[in-house]
Amino acid sequence: MQTAAAISPVLLPAGRRRWIVVVLLLLAMIVNYVDRQTLGLLKPAMSAELGWSNSDFANIHLCFQAAYALCYLVWGRVVDRIGARAGFALAFALWSLAQLATAGARQIGHFMLARLVLGVGESGAFPGSIKAVAEWFPQKERALANGLFNAGTNIGAIITPLVIPALVLAYGWQAAFVVSGLAGLVWLPLWLMLYRSPRASACLSTAELRWIEQDGQAPVTARVPLTELLRYRQTWTYALAKFMTDPVFGMYLVWLPDFLAKRFNLDLKTFGPPLIAIYVLSDIGSVLGGWLSSRLLRLGWSVNRARKTALLICALCATPVVFAAQASNVWVAVALIGLAAAAHQGFSANLYALPPDLVPRGGVASVVGIGGALGACGGMLMSKYTGWTLDADRGYAPIFLVASCAYLAALALIHFLSPRLQPVEAGK
Repeated sequence: MQTAAAISPVLLPAGRRRWIVVVLLLLAMIVNYVDRQTLGLLKPAMSAELGWSNSDFANIHLCFQAAYALCYLVWGRVVDRIGARAGFALAFALWSLAQLATAGARQIGHFMLARLVLGVGESGAFPGSIKAVAEWFPQKERALANGLFNAGTNIGAIITPLVIPALVLAYGWQAAFVVSGLAGLVWLPLWLMLYRSPRASACLSTAELRWIEQDGQAPVTARVPLTELLRYRQTWTYALAKFMTDPVFGMYLVWLPDFLAKRFNLDLKTFGPPLIAIYVLSDIGSVLGGWLSSRLLRLGWSVNRARKTALLICALCATPVVFAAQASNVWVAVALIGLAAAAHQGFSANLYALPPDLVPRGGVASVVGIGGALGACGGMLMSKYTGWTLDADRGYAPIFLVASCAYLAALALIHFLSPRLQPVEAGK
């Protein structure tokens, strides 16, 4: 048996090339969430101009979510078949073109179609990202890498209220979709030029390749049939947790401007500081949540103990949001929602680490796709529930109650389905 001293040189971190991959994914997520959040931010102004009801807006968003749910599953298989590089590039180009097309929409049906196409494209982002992280990072760094690139979702959410209102006030709402769609296309050639799998990368040192492959997984793994993946408890451990938690952050992204407008009389000119504060907190939560379990793994904790400890801390931090609807001061509400959004992002950083932990490399993107599809289905239910609750004049209290309970329930389900987070190979 090899001693720790004998193998320690192999396990020392080496090189920085893998972090370039994280930077590319971070930039992609910034663009992704600017494109995704623009319509939600403009909901009060566009509803007034175009005569939308809450249910009209919910139906437009529902088209995005339906396409997102269905195509998330498709993209998982596509990315496992053609790889992260080609799959992510295709998805990115499609959603950027859909964002541009939204500027030409005039009727409800036009907006529904444009958002549907946006959902088709954006559903490829996370299968491609998690696949890339699985290829480029060892197990002990994946949650941190996930947390770093996932922070881009919040940076995009911060940029949106800073840039979009200025564009709308100066040039009209159409300009917001044109500029964000064109800006997204800048990323695509960078990805195609810089991203390769580790063994195909000419700039990767031997030492860094050994660090990346330290877990003993082959760099190329045969694609796992979908019917086989669906039989794994490990697949449902991830997928059902996504179903329960993704809808909450989706609700924050889409409905927060409406909540702030109704509760505190904010408008397009005053949304900025509260939304920025919430998403800055989200960024901090994303990085800290991913760092925590990665740090615990470096300290010698088991994967099961490290991941679930981080998930539990995040779940507990999400519960106080139940009081946000009763807050009498906007900054008290911002603090409660910001803490919950940070908790969600930390929870997600660790949740995204589970597919590479639990299933064969050749099925990682597909499992991410299954989870994303269920998460988007949950988002559709949450969107309809939110629209129905508000149209029934029940306010946001029932909505925040659901948000406060979702993460502890998801963690309980994770523990029930996978008490030891045992990977498929070990469980056979």
